[in-house]
Amino acid sequence: MGETIRLGRIAGIAVGVNWSVLVIATLIALGLGVGSLPTMHPGHAEPTYLVAGVLAAALFLGSILAHELAHAVLARRRGVEVEGIVLWLLGGVAKFRSEARTPRDEIAIAAAGPLMSLVVAAVLGAGAGLAVVLLGTGLVVTVLGWLGVLNVLLALFNLIPAAPLDGGRILRGVLWARSGDPSTAAVSAARGGKAFGIALIALGLLLVAILVSLDGLWLMLLGWFIVTAAGAEEFHANLKGVRVGDVMSRAPVVAPDWIAVQELVDQYVLTQRCSTFPLRGFDGRITGLLPLTTIKRTPASQRTEQRARDIACPIERVATGHPDEDLTTLLERVRGTCGEGRALVFDDAGELVGIVSPRDVSHARELHALRQPQRGQQDATTDGRDPTGPRGAVTR
Repeated sequence: MGETIRLGRIAGIAVGVNWSVLVIATLIALGLGVGSLPTMHPGHAEPTYLVAGVLAAALFLGSILAHELAHAVLARRRGVEVEGIVLWLLGGVAKFRSEARTPRDEIAIAAAGPLMSLVVAAVLGAGAGLAVVLLGTGLVVTVLGWLGVLNVLLALFNLIPAAPLDGGRILRGVLWARSGDPSTAAVSAARGGKAFGIALIALGLLLVAILVSLDGLWLMLLGWFIVTAAGAEEFHANLKGVRVGDVMSRAPVVAPDWIAVQELVDQYVLTQRCSTFPLRGFDGRITGLLPLTTIKRTPASQRTEQRARDIACPIERVATGHPDEDLTTLLERVRGTCGEGRALVFDDAGELVGIVSPRDVSHARELHALRQPQRGQQDATTDGRDPTGPRGAVTR
């Protein structure tokens, strides 16, 4: 769900698209322009149908954007830091850097999206009615009516009480208000999301196996995404309240950035039990991070010529944090950076004091689950998945 192209800003909120959005836009445009519209309204030139299909796809993506903007604008008004909006294959996602402050805020922010979809559906329905009066039945009425129905379905689907859907956020807010514990509420909503996602996958398998329907593949894809996103939310919820300083590996081995890669292998890799090495320049500042996997990808014939800094991840692209900050906040910054899921930790004086790796995070989750047995035996195990999945996002 990473951003491929930045479109700009709307109401001060960054908006981008992932390349996969072209897939859904193409399917809609061709499905209407080549399939449905010529059958329903024969007699028009072929380019007319294609133009109508393209416009329908553009309006559909616009309605998704309106849905996400409703989340993002209200979130910002309620004090939640908004990273931006990305449109992709399965719709859109509003990314938040922080959490809602109260259960009421959580519910309001989550409900804003479906409410906007219903408003858009009403506007489209009114437009279709006006088109009937002015033009009679035709392509315009069909396209507007189709988009209106689609927005109603979008709103209803998102109200299903399963994270990361909007209904799951609303459920989280309700459970949070009842228990007073946002982490426990998030875990419950995420588990509901995983169960719903598994049900979608099972239904998709049945459609493919029994009816030989390609619609089953979409259900399986959607179910897989929901299961993955819900699992990431549960992972993060289980780490709420854990500090970076409690997780990080302290006093990491630092190597000079000016030595040849082969020297680094001989003097550090072969003598230290480390899989990643922060690099320090002549001036004493940390200049980058060099994972062992990057060294392995460097041909042996080039290791005597290239210096460590030549193949390292520069510090500008490495996630950094402070020992006292919340671990989940740091994990949000890890996404999209180089360093293979690792982050460097600096103290108030700017000195490197630790490094956080995916293994450290998984270990912290295991220990945190053991301290809280009431959340169930399932929390006491981990599969080592990358903990930097979707978080703080309302998705479709």
